[in-house]
Amino acid sequence: MALFLFIVLLAVIFGFVGALVKGMIWLLVIGAVLLVLALVLGGMRLGRRSRQ
Repeated sequence: MALFLFIVLLAVIFGFVGALVKGMIWLLVIGAVLLVLALVLGGMRLGRRSRQ
């Protein structure tokens, strides 16, 4: 759970900086990728728990 929250936090920070700082659009892209990764990891964990 801590890894999930850490990845979401990084995604928010990178996305915020990427959206506000001119020329840092690549940080926004990295933030979006990290958010998708966090959602996939969270979904995998949730799916694994529901089967037990």
